Amino acid sequence: MRRSSKASSQKLSAESQRLATYAQAVGQAASRIEERAWEHSLDAQLQKLLKTGHQDTIDSTLNVLFKEDLNAYDVLMDSVEAVSESSHLTIDTADGVSKQFDVLLVAAPILAWTRFAIASGAIPSDILQTLSAHFSAHLLADGTQMAMSPTLFSIDQLPRSHVETYGKVQKLAQAALKGAALKADTKVPETAPFLADTRYLLVAVVAPAGAPLFRWQMAEHQSSFAAERSAALEQWRTQATPTVNRLLPGCGVELLLPEAYYMACREADKLIRPVSIRAAVHYLTHTLAVEPSELRAVIAGFGEENADGQIDEYRVAFTQRSSTDVIYGVVWPLYGQEDEEGTPPEGPGVLNALQKPQTPVEDITSHLNAAGITQVKKLGERYVMEFCDDCGAPLFADPQGELAHAEMPEDAPTGTEHFH
Repeated sequence: MRRSSKASSQKLSAESQRLATYAQAVGQAASRIEERAWEHSLDAQLQKLLKTGHQDTIDSTLNVLFKEDLNAYDVLMDSVEAVSESSHLTIDTADGVSKQFDVLLVAAPILAWTRFAIASGAIPSDILQTLSAHFSAHLLADGTQMAMSPTLFSIDQLPRSHVETYGKVQKLAQAALKGAALKADTKVPETAPFLADTRYLLVAVVAPAGAPLFRWQMAEHQSSFAAERSAALEQWRTQATPTVNRLLPGCGVELLLPEAYYMACREADKLIRPVSIRAAVHYLTHTLAVEPSELRAVIAGFGEENADGQIDEYRVAFTQRSSTDVIYGVVWPLYGQEDEEGTPPEGPGVLNALQKPQTPVEDITSHLNAAGITQVKKLGERYVMEFCDDCGAPLFADPQGELAHAEMPEDAPTGTEHFH
């Protein structure tokens, strides 16, 4: 959720001011022709900044617009994501003919859960080849080229800035066009061993300018694109899951629809949340040799100290029903337009519009109930987001409303005890 600020205006550099002006012009355009003309200017400016590594200029502009013009902020954020995850390339062939190509960075998210460890890192060449073949055959339009990064990424190992994303697109695109092999990323951060987490395959898809990228965009599938997209996902899951299981031994996995990079990451962030609830209950019941009905869950809202009562995430503490000690915890962050009142239901229809949106607390409770947790306590107080000074783990509210560090009983078998 976004909140306006009364902070005083910040002096912008000439480059930042140009970005802000173009973003405001897009938002105020009175026709599609005018809007696209301004978008072209904005994209060209962003392309130049991304190519030269000026992330600071983009960030400072976003910060000022967030405080002063939320509409322009949204325009600029949408544009910088689009320009960093996609590109238009001109390639000169040996006979002197220039060819135009569209490039899109696609993320293929994999939801994974386990009582052990979820792997990441270099993908063996035979597995990479198999996954690439299935990806191309079941998801991509005819006439496309692709290059899959030989690294299975955790969220901590993905590009951390728009500039880094832009660089990844260019590197993968050149590999796709040249048919060149890529080396796995070696300098990647370590990732915490959560019980449930997301892994990502990154793919650059290249098509002749204006040509379709995905199967459901092809002319023969356009009239039934939704059905074709669903069929493509089903085929991807059926064919690729056995190979992914080799990459992630000891894990349950679910493959999500590969989509444009930022969209795929956002969807995966939302969909891993209920998986984290299920994985936590599975871990606790098996580790402590108890039934789900012998556990209690406590849900509390947390936010920044100076955020005017805004809730940024819910933290779910688990205790045994016979005790108030917090033994485990799961964080349920809120994204986009989600808030404590719930996100309005999407889709056409009067009935849909009349539906009362499900709140995050109701959503969390339904997943807890589905996992067998029947005693759920919801705390009305909003807490400031606090973390352990020693290990950095989030603190959770116990049944009395006191913040506590989640710790398994001393006699519990040792194992993965991190929090998602």
